This record gives sequence, C-alpha cells and structure tokens, in this order.
Amino acid sequence: MSERVVHVSTTQRPYDVHVGTGLLSETGVIAREVCDGDAACVISDSTVAPLYGDAVISSLCAAGFTSSLVTFPAGERHKRLSTLSDLLEQVAENGLTRDDVIVALGGGVTGDMGGFVAASYLRGIRVVQVPTSLLAMVDSSVGGKVAVDLEHGKNLAGAFWQPSAVIADVGCLESLDHELLTDSCGEIIKHAVLADAGLLASLTSSPINGEGIPIDRMVEVISENVSIKRDVVDADETERGIRQTLNFGHTIGHAVEAASDFSLGHGTCVAIGMCCMARATESMGWSSHEATERIVCAVRAHGLPTDTSLDHDLLFRFGAHDKKRHGSDVNVNVARNIEDVVVRRVSLEEFRHLIDLGCGA
Repeated sequence: MSERVVHVSTTQRPYDVHVGTGLLSETGVIAREVCDGDAACVISDSTVAPLYGDAVISSLCAAGFTSSLVTFPAGERHKRLSTLSDLLEQVAENGLTRDDVIVALGGGVTGDMGGFVAASYLRGIRVVQVPTSLLAMVDSSVGGKVAVDLEHGKNLAGAFWQPSAVIADVGCLESLDHELLTDSCGEIIKHAVLADAGLLASLTSSPINGEGIPIDRMVEVISENVSIKRDVVDADETERGIRQTLNFGHTIGHAVEAASDFSLGHGTCVAIGMCCMARATESMGWSSHEATERIVCAVRAHGLPTDTSLDHDLLFRFGAHDKKRHGSDVNVNVARNIEDVVVRRVSLEEFRHLIDLGCGA
C-alpha cells in the first residue's frame, strides 16, 4: 500500500487527507481515530454504492460502528434541496446522534450532499469524506465547502463544514471511465496555474489521462493538488481573501455548466472557463499572452475543450446569479501569469464584455 498524508489546519477543525491505495479497507480505522460514537451512516449515490458500499460498511463494522447505508440517484441534477431533505430524514430514521459520523462515499456531488447533511443534522456532526473520483480527490473533498444547486445557479445554498478526515483511495480510479477521468483534469490544471508552474509543465508534456499512468505518479499528483488547496484553505478558510483565487475559471465555468443543463462535467466547464477568461483578460491587457498560451496548451493536451458556443446572453444570465456576485459587481479571477492569479471586481457590464471577448473565439 502506497500512502501519503497531507495535514490540513483549519480553525474549525484540523484533519488529515490520506492519499494512497488500499485505503477503503482502512475507512473504519481512520474514522475511529476521529470519532468516538457508536454509529456511522454511509451516504452514497446509485452508481458508487454498488461498487464500494459493502467494503466501506464492512470496514466500519470491524471498527465497532453500527453502520447503515443510504443512497440517492446519481448525477448533478439530484444535488438539490429535495435530495438533502430525503437524506436528512433517513439519517434521523437511523438514529444518529451528535457523537456519530457521516461517511460521504462517492464523487463531488456525494461529497456535497454528505457534507451538507453532516453540517445540518443536529446542527452539525462529524463527516469523513471518501472521494472516489479524481475530481473529488483533488478538490471538493478538501476545504469544507458543501452546497446544493438552486434553479438560479450552482452551489447557491450551502455551508462551510470541514471533514474530520479525508480518505482518497486511488484504486477507485480504476472503475472511473476515461471521460470522467479527463473531466477531473480541469481542476488539476487550475491548481497548477495557481501555484505550481513546474506541475503545469509536467501536465502539458505528460497528461495524466493517458494510458498506463503509474499509480505512484497519480498518488503524487493528487497529493500535490491537495497540498496546494490546503495552503490556500489554511490561509483563508471562509473565502474572504486568497481562497477566492480557487475560483479561477469558475465564474464562466459555472455559467457554462448551468447553461448546458449540467450535461458537461464540472472539470470540463472549469477548463472552458479558464481558457475563456484568459483570452478575455489578455484582450483587456490584464494578463499575459504567455499565461493564456500555457493554460490553453495544458487544457488541450488533456483533450478538454477550450471554448464554448453557448449563447452569450444565457451565459451572462447564469453568471450574474453566481455566488461571487456583489450587488451590481461580480468577482472574476485573472491569471496575470502562471502562479500569479488575482481577484478583480468588475461591473456586470464589464463581465458581459469579458464573456463576449473570451467565449466563442
């Protein structure tokens, strides 16, 4: 078993992120280290539960937890308040107390749902995140942001609720189809743009969604991404300052995601958003041509789209409802260069102009 541990030191709750192989069977042991309760409830979706639910339940039972499994239909379309309500009722039916733990087993949607259940139930109980997708391993399982989508946009209702542990078993990626693996690379590229020019160069020359990627390299890349996000989250847990740079590519990306009725994956939309915003801010003289080229090259190397043909009015409508809006302004992230991303507040009129400059190029 190959394993790396990244420690996260947030004020709400410090915790370890375990990255390696063979970790699903250690879920109970790791959960027991951070929870003294008697019961564990595994929340998973209809795709992941049949693959890994039994293994995680067995591990939890072996560690002395009375364990239950509740599921919901897979897909972003089900990341809604109605699903949250159903899950809360099932957790209550299973009789969990404040001493017990939720185990969120699955991709980013499950991490959000399980984390939001934990943040809401009895005003907050422990959650252990067990991400099974690459995207969830490198991004959504770390940092404590949990949310559901509303009709007006993505992640508009949520909370900050840090996990008590994160268990990323890289062996789960073997069951991930190539399209989903590729989608995840959007967030990995984003982290490299933010903080690691060397990683960006490595990703461009040797994409991680190719055939025969060594497991040790995948563990290393995931650990590096977690460390990048850890450093940002430790510095700004509730997204009042530097953590906003983690939204690079998201303002347009979330608009693309919602405007496409979530038919495109989140990482794919972030990749599109990064490229569109890079082109737009270069045109405005806010960022360098080199940054645009390096971002586009890394995205293209992984077979991800670099643009969108969606209607600009539709993109603006969804973008204007994004949670990064402030009155008549909206925050956008500008990659002035690699490892130099800043937050810039623009008017809604300027934001619409950026969409026109960067999208449909």
